[in-house]
Amino acid sequence: MMTIGVLGRVIDSLDCSPWGASSGRELSSKPRFSRALPAPGPHLYTPEERRRRDASPWTLVQGVLAPAQFAIFLVSLALVLRFLLTGAGEQTAVLSVVVKTVALYAIMVTGSIWERAVFGRYLFAPMFFWEDVCSMMVLALHTAYIAAMLAGGFGARQLMLLALAAYAAYVINATQFLLKLRAARRQQAAWPTAALRLS
Repeated sequence: MMTIGVLGRVIDSLDCSPWGASSGRELSSKPRFSRALPAPGPHLYTPEERRRRDASPWTLVQGVLAPAQFAIFLVSLALVLRFLLTGAGEQTAVLSVVVKTVALYAIMVTGSIWERAVFGRYLFAPMFFWEDVCSMMVLALHTAYIAAMLAGGFGARQLMLLALAAYAAYVINATQFLLKLRAARRQQAAWPTAALRLS
């Protein structure tokens, strides 16, 4: 028991992650090891950026386009997998990937405008830097699919495998954004509450 207590104090002294809630740890009024509260990390938005975000019409546009694109992705993924597994519905699968690519370009362009309105730059704002880097890879893979389709010389199966690679990158990118926003909401809600409980 003494060993566990010592180990707990060591962990408390080293654990300064502000994203504890997203990895399963919880802040409570009775910490397991100590009452030390790690310094909070940077918030996703400054008060001014939050005001600009809430005032921007592009916030609503992003809120509509993001779930719409995800719905298109799910339908297209099903069509692509059906073609790869059965050989049926090639034209429908191809059309679905084109529609998904158009939706991606729409959300990328409007997202850049939104980022400019909120953070003052069209891409690579510090809080979304790696998400934007991955977004560029997603866009490149979708664009490569369209270029390969128009160029010809590629089999239908090769094109569908390229589409799957683009979709895998899209899922990773979407997960990045969801985790970032989830962690930021939890951080914003948890730190003031925890500070009050521990005071």
